[in-house]
Amino acid sequence: MSQPIPRTPWTAEDVKLAFHLYCQLPFGRLHRNNPDIIALAQLMGRSANSVAMKLCNLASLDPAITASGRTGLSGASKLDRAIWDEFHADWEGLVLESERIRATLGGQPPVPPTTQPAEGDFSGNTRSQVVQQRIKQAFFRRAVLSSYQQRCCITGLAEPKLLIASHIVPWSQDTANRLNPSNGLCLSALHDRAFDQGLITLDEDWRVVLSQPLKQPSEAMQHLFQNVEGRPIELPEKFRPDPLLMQRHREKVFLG
Repeated sequence: MSQPIPRTPWTAEDVKLAFHLYCQLPFGRLHRNNPDIIALAQLMGRSANSVAMKLCNLASLDPAITASGRTGLSGASKLDRAIWDEFHADWEGLVLESERIRATLGGQPPVPPTTQPAEGDFSGNTRSQVVQQRIKQAFFRRAVLSSYQQRCCITGLAEPKLLIASHIVPWSQDTANRLNPSNGLCLSALHDRAFDQGLITLDEDWRVVLSQPLKQPSEAMQHLFQNVEGRPIELPEKFRPDPLLMQRHREKVFLG
């Protein structure tokens, strides 16, 4: 008969690993039978139930969760809140630190690497810098796609190979929000390109707005874009898009 895993206090490093995983899992998969939760629990020397409960505690701090009427669990600690705030203040630093902690424990990333095209020019970077950029971009993709339940928020397309974690404010223009999931939208590759080029945006009520070039009379334009004009997007279950970042997109990227 296996011995129960003893209860030990949660350290800051433990909570960072838990939050790092929380960001990358859909809300509906925060349970003890999830293989990613089981794998992290084994690394940490904890029970899967303990880790799942910690993820649900963290969910109770997420405004997108609570605004929908879901509550997670009510046992979030002062340390949980501190780590939540720490991540939001320095997404890049905490993502890299969490990967380092996990590697120290002998663990692999919670899910396979992303196949999303890399952003930015890494040609002058060292190998270490390139690896770090890929780690960060993979985290952003997993966090955004899991928040939107692996579906394009405009069309509902659910084929991961055709989905992009789009930055609302481009990667190159806002270092602080590069990895912030609230700076992301899950879009099909086509709508990602249109959004990136300023051909579409979202209004204050999260409805699709088209630029004039996409309003040209054309069967293809009608099928691919005009049919969704004015339609609200499917908002994510975690990390809702930041209204101020979307306002920047409307003002600085959208062609009008």
